[in-house]
Amino acid sequence: MKAIVSCQDVAELMASDGLFAVFDVRERGEFNQCQIPTATSLPRSQIEFRLAQLVPDHRISIVLYDEGDARAPLAAATLLRLGYEQVGILEGGLKAWQAEGRPTASGVNVPSKAFGEKIHHERSVPDLTVEELRALKERSSNLVILDVRTPEEYGRFCIPGGINVPGGDLILWAHELKQKNDVEVIVNCAGRTRSIIGTAALRRLGLTHVRALRNGTMGWVLAGLELETKPGRMGTAAPEASREQALTQALKIATEESISFTTVEQLGNINIGGDPVYLIDVRSEGEYKSGHLAGSIHVPGGQAVQRADDFVAIRNARIIFISDQSARAVMAAYWYRLMNFLKVSVLQGGLRAWTAAGGKLETGSGCVELLGYEAAQKASRSIDANDFNRQSRSVSATILDVGSSLEFEAAHVPQAEWISRGWLDLELPEQFPDRNQPIFLTCPDGRSSVLAAQTLADLGYVDVAVLNGGVQAWLAAGLPVDKGLDACLVEPNDVVLSPSIRGNKEDMLRYLEWETKLPRT
Repeated sequence: MKAIVSCQDVAELMASDGLFAVFDVRERGEFNQCQIPTATSLPRSQIEFRLAQLVPDHRISIVLYDEGDARAPLAAATLLRLGYEQVGILEGGLKAWQAEGRPTASGVNVPSKAFGEKIHHERSVPDLTVEELRALKERSSNLVILDVRTPEEYGRFCIPGGINVPGGDLILWAHELKQKNDVEVIVNCAGRTRSIIGTAALRRLGLTHVRALRNGTMGWVLAGLELETKPGRMGTAAPEASREQALTQALKIATEESISFTTVEQLGNINIGGDPVYLIDVRSEGEYKSGHLAGSIHVPGGQAVQRADDFVAIRNARIIFISDQSARAVMAAYWYRLMNFLKVSVLQGGLRAWTAAGGKLETGSGCVELLGYEAAQKASRSIDANDFNRQSRSVSATILDVGSSLEFEAAHVPQAEWISRGWLDLELPEQFPDRNQPIFLTCPDGRSSVLAAQTLADLGYVDVAVLNGGVQAWLAAGLPVDKGLDACLVEPNDVVLSPSIRGNKEDMLRYLEWETKLPRT
């Protein structure tokens, strides 16, 4: 059922204790500029890729909104085709919401970042400036800099001498660090949130000699200091004694904070037809790949707190955190409880208890269902790289790349033009009205191209071919690629990069100013 809902209806739904999801189907860059608070960003181009994980239950009430244009109705049609039963469209979209004077927000992962600022304020989390850290490094060797970003982020650059300990793993190191009272512990991330939460976590675990680096790597750059690029140091496992103590500390916190546990038996008996449940595995990527529960989402602990709205879309749904035993899962649950996720628990005994009871694990990266792909693939015409190269040389042929603009910029088939898949059915009929002209579709791995081919077929285009395997297959065939963002049919605002990656100092200053001014609610 597709319904038109008013702003008042949506406001009441978002204030309720029911099960629902509100999605912004515009591009990520538009969402970054302005959004309805606590809505989840789900651009049209990502619906088939992410919806099964975000909303595993097809009966959940879903509300979609756009700018007040045609994208939400088109997205609703996609959801209905994929089997979702209760889909609403916000009448007038974001423009109507703003016209009624209702609150909006800007930025990405706003709930988590605002929460970080709240913790910083309420707990008076101690920090130091980059100038103070530089002076400390010059005069003291009893200093440990813990970089709590992901290994991928750390691998690009870090504060000189920094050691990578992703935020969710800090509890494993807490006992070891606590024994070294003469060592100053500094926690940093790219900006503020993860360093604040990491420092607060260590202090909650009993450390007193720990401070957050104010403004992280961005603050370091803004002070005119050089980052260490591509550090060769690999993160090491916490000492066994410290890992053992982590479980003791976690269980103590669980008791003090009334964090509930889900037993192995209870997890095995979860009724698939009941309320939706998110199983969130907070271990490292390597641990997850070596064995995880079927249906669990891999979100390392620090990222789970930093990007809660990206992974938990159904409001008031149950969340069960999972780690190897329970330590890291307890800390994730602790923060989520404070972020007002009320139905949160921890798998008691973790995966060790699950396997000890005879439970099975899956290996690999996990299989996220790509909705509608199989039917689209059967209906599409795929050709290999060499045939694609030969056939697309026709002067009347059009080559469209429907991957992300970031990937297009890095490498694309020569003469290809970029367009977000979310704009295909709105822009293509106007820009390419001849439904008989040959159109060749590419993307990084071929999957988005297959889905785009279905859209073009629905629009009446009769000569559409897909590059089988995408640009990856093109490169494997030894064919040349172009780079850059010169050929774009729509604004490339589908990707929002952290200012720390872009490296623009003005963007960094604006971002940090925005972050510190977030409401502490």
